[in-house]
Amino acid sequence: MNSELIASDAALADLCRALEGSSWIALDTEFLRERTYYARLCLIQVGAPGIVACIDPLALEQLAPLHVLLENPGLRKVLHAARQDLEVFNDLRGFVAAPLFDTQIAAAYLGYDDQIGYAALVTAITGVTLDKTHTRTDWSKRPLSAAQHQYAEDDVRYLMPVYEALHDRLAAAGRLAWVADDCARLTEPALYANDPDEAWRRLRGGADLPAANQQMLRALAAFREQTAQARNLPRGWVLRDEVLFELARHAPRTRDELASIRGLEDGARHSWGDGILDCIEQGRRAEPLLIWERQVPPTPEQNVLGKRLMEMVRSVAQEHELAPAVLATRRDVEKLVRGAEPASVLRGWRAELLGPKLGTLLPC
Repeated sequence: MNSELIASDAALADLCRALEGSSWIALDTEFLRERTYYARLCLIQVGAPGIVACIDPLALEQLAPLHVLLENPGLRKVLHAARQDLEVFNDLRGFVAAPLFDTQIAAAYLGYDDQIGYAALVTAITGVTLDKTHTRTDWSKRPLSAAQHQYAEDDVRYLMPVYEALHDRLAAAGRLAWVADDCARLTEPALYANDPDEAWRRLRGGADLPAANQQMLRALAAFREQTAQARNLPRGWVLRDEVLFELARHAPRTRDELASIRGLEDGARHSWGDGILDCIEQGRRAEPLLIWERQVPPTPEQNVLGKRLMEMVRSVAQEHELAPAVLATRRDVEKLVRGAEPASVLRGWRAELLGPKLGTLLPC
């Protein structure tokens, strides 16, 4: 099996030509984002039968041949726990690589834990124990050591036999279509949009504020997201969550009043003070509608029903050798108990497995 570090445009073009004939490729990335909003892509690992390679984006002028490959709808992209990797490519290029086969999702359809890590899955399927020495490596530093290169390659070297084993077992069980549906949801562009107007959804606890202050908090969350994107800074470096709540709760009107806000650092006050005050005034003028609504605690009867439903889900999952969360999450069960209908549970193959037993437990 060939192994190399791709650090020139010519070598990248040659690699992508070699991969064009594959029906699937294994893919992983190494990136840094502790000090930025957008991830800095530091290494791309690719694999296909007979090929394992690490691409060095820091040494290349452009990644166009790889982008063409990843945008090919006839080429399946195999990743483990793919969401962050897909987000990196979306931020870089504005596309989500599809079609996708996520080995973490696939494993759950064969009874493995729904959050199983890559190393644990490799061991379970191949018997190989991966070296974890370089888990926290700074992948932006060059040159890479031989050990770092080996570690990075292993992220796709063993992903290939894991994929093949999972694919064969799922095909034999008639579950490939089930997995394809869940993987397709991960390739929806809306998941990676990070629209500032929707940033309030990241915050928990807004229901504790009056309606007018909730409007302020929503405006502040949008301002933070816009600023973080424009300056390429982590959200928390602009304003921490707890500071957003303090600002919305106390609703300062002037820069002098901003100085009394607990946790608001001088640098943030000087840099973002006008924007913060504009957000608070915007919220003050808005119609005082509730955005976060307080959840009514479940009744004792609903708690009992929830426990019975979870027991039923675990029983059906065990019967069909599935991870329970594949059938229904605890949040799905909470919705059912409250009378809502989570679509993922009451449609398709899940409804076929759960429907008869749900009918015996849920009130008409």
